[in-house]
Amino acid sequence: MKQRIITAVIALAVFLPAVIYGRAPFTIFIYLLASIALYELLKMKRITIYSVPGLLSLLLLWVLLIPSNYINLLDEYSITKIEIALLGVLFFLCYTVVTKNRFSFDDVGFTIIATMYIGIGFFYFIEMRNIGLYSIFYALLIIWATDSGAYFIGKSAGKRKLWPEISPNKTIEGSIGGIFCAVIIAWIFQYFTAFADSYFSITLITVLLSIFGQIGDLAESALKRHYQVKDSGHILPGHGGILDRFDSLIFVLPIMHFLFLFFN
Repeated sequence: MKQRIITAVIALAVFLPAVIYGRAPFTIFIYLLASIALYELLKMKRITIYSVPGLLSLLLLWVLLIPSNYINLLDEYSITKIEIALLGVLFFLCYTVVTKNRFSFDDVGFTIIATMYIGIGFFYFIEMRNIGLYSIFYALLIIWATDSGAYFIGKSAGKRKLWPEISPNKTIEGSIGGIFCAVIIAWIFQYFTAFADSYFSITLITVLLSIFGQIGDLAESALKRHYQVKDSGHILPGHGGILDRFDSLIFVLPIMHFLFLFFN
């Protein structure tokens, strides 16, 4: 527990100033976090980041992370991110031929999905920060409230398992409790910031984001269980890897972006 607290304090001391300041330093920081997360995910499949597919996936990730306000860098060459992604698929398939299928079609599928999964999630981290600091604080508070509520309520009143094949400690009661706590925190946030159009909007958005945050957590748990690893990495002693800490945000931020487009 002591190690977890020390790591959390140090991580917050690095993370919060970057988030608050925003702009180029924040974008660079997100590029670093996303690159580490991709490294952790590829490692589960025993694909090293220094291999040809590892470097290709890293380059593709960096393209996917280009913020909207810098998209003119690609416009100058009349090319889109989707076109670059499709080109990347072709390069990966060429590599299956070069390696005589030691790097297989299944490996290509994993690598592409891994890159898209990390790239889309962290791209919207940058996008939501560009919309405003409150957007990031809201997302972080919802995830924190969901996790804390699910843990404490699940521990005290949890009886029915939520998804024992993937995460045996999570309960249905804890999941519902996490959503309830997230809504309470969202109402308080709405009272002080008028973040959403109405309490109805913030309530509906929060419920959906709380659910998707829990799904993001379960999705990463399913990955780790499938590849038989305890944590995605060891860069955060007591907490695991970057992917362990950002699994919920990777799901929440893209969904949040689209929800606010719809409600606003």
